[in-house]
Amino acid sequence: MKQIIYQSLLERKGKGQKSFALLIDPDKVNAQKIDELTRNSVLAGVDYLLVGGSLVISNHLDEVVQRIKANCSIPVILFPGTPSQVSRHADGLLYLSLISGRNPELLIGQHVISAPFVKQSGLEIISTGYMVIDGGAPTTVSYISNATPIPSDKNEIAMCTAMAAEMLGMKLIYMDAGSGARRSISEEMISMVSGCIDIPLVVGGGIREPEKAYLDCKAGADLIVVGNAIEKNSGLLPEMAAAIHSVTVKA
Repeated sequence: MKQIIYQSLLERKGKGQKSFALLIDPDKVNAQKIDELTRNSVLAGVDYLLVGGSLVISNHLDEVVQRIKANCSIPVILFPGTPSQVSRHADGLLYLSLISGRNPELLIGQHVISAPFVKQSGLEIISTGYMVIDGGAPTTVSYISNATPIPSDKNEIAMCTAMAAEMLGMKLIYMDAGSGARRSISEEMISMVSGCIDIPLVVGGGIREPEKAYLDCKAGADLIVVGNAIEKNSGLLPEMAAAIHSVTVKA
C-alpha cells in the first residue's frame, strides 16, 4: 500500500521541519469559499489539507474534495468523524482509533464495519491514535464520541496513552482539544508526549494565534492543524504558516 503522505511526514520530522495542515469542514464551505481557501493555502505554503468533521451533515464530500484537488496539488487527507466520511478522490485518510476514551465502537467497532470499503477506496491509510484532550468546554467530538476527554493537567495519562498506541503499531498520534475548545493543549503536555514517542505528533484544537502554533512546535508537535481560527479570519493563514515553518529542530 502506498505511503507517500506518511513518508513525507517522516522525512520532514527527520529534518526537524514542522508542518501545517488547514482543516476544512465540508459543512461550512461552498464553492467560492473552497476556491478562496485553496488559493490562500498555496500562497501561504500550507503542507496538507485535512477535510472532515465530527458530523458532516452535507452530502457533498466528494464535490468538496474534487474541487480542492482541481485547484491545487496540496495533499488532501480525510479526517473522518464516521465511516461514511470517505471519498476516493482524496489522497489519504486518517484511520482514527479513539485511544483516549473507552468507547469500543470508536476503538475498533466502526473500523470493522468500514474496513472493506476503506481498503477498496485506494486511499493511503494512516493508522492514527486519536487523543481528545479536555479543552475547557464540551465539544462536538466529545459529545459524538460519548467518551471522556483526557484532563488537560494529566500529562502522564496522555504520555502513557501515546506510548501504548505507538507500541500497538499506530503511525501517528493526534492530540485534539476539539473544535470550539476554550483552551488549547498545553506545551507541557505536548512536550511530554513528544518526548516519549518516535512517530509524528499532530496537535490541533483551540489554536487561534500564530504564537501558540509556534510554541506548540517548539514543544514537540510535528504537524499543527488549524480550522476554526482560519474560518473566522482568513488573514491568519499566512501568519500561521510562517510561524510553524519558522521552527526547525536539529535531529
